[in-house]
Amino acid sequence: PVTLIALTLTRSTLDSWGGFLINFYIAIISIVLSFPLGVLLALGRRSTLPIVRLLSTTYIELIRGAPLFVLLLLAGVALEFFVPVDLAPGPIFRAVTVFTLFTAAYVAEIVRGGLQSVAKGQTEAGKALGLNTSKVTFLITLPQALRNVIPAQIGQFISLFKDTTLAGAALSVLEVLNIGTAITKQDDFLGQGYIYESLAFVGLLFWVGSYVMSRESQRLEKRLGVGQR
Repeated sequence: PVTLIALTLTRSTLDSWGGFLINFYIAIISIVLSFPLGVLLALGRRSTLPIVRLLSTTYIELIRGAPLFVLLLLAGVALEFFVPVDLAPGPIFRAVTVFTLFTAAYVAEIVRGGLQSVAKGQTEAGKALGLNTSKVTFLITLPQALRNVIPAQIGQFISLFKDTTLAGAALSVLEVLNIGTAITKQDDFLGQGYIYESLAFVGLLFWVGSYVMSRESQRLEKRLGVGQR
């Protein structure tokens, strides 16, 4: 006799993901998107055009003055007052959007500090060679600034990585801390003290992730000669 086994594959959506993979996904996508946006905001804040400088400065100061958790709560609650429920994006998309916009403001200030650290002689030398302001910025000052701020940038990205746990509390995203605490509240584990083991395991995961990012940052700094003249 021949036995046929039918397999049914169901399409997995992003909102059906869970665990540490969600934290990693939110962090990586937010870092990739916030970095170029932050660079543009930093350049905009130093722009000679008043309207561009005003808009960039206003955005940076407003975002930096707002608590991240409050912004996540607004993304989870207030958005539904303006967008129909069937058209509203999922919680993971909202989390990535908030983390990107929030981190970009801090990246902008870090990059702006790096631009200010570049010696004025570099700019004057570029202009002496006949380069316009844009070429001086993108070919001379910006590369040096980005190299100088690598430690601060990595520190900001590590902070973003750890802050992804806020998405669970604010948007009910099934990230690793949310799942860990939910497991300990089940009847089989309730009142047995497993919450400490759960939190310790989650903390270990984030420590390992942060340590890896820090070590890679040190390797990159050494390769690029950050802090050396």
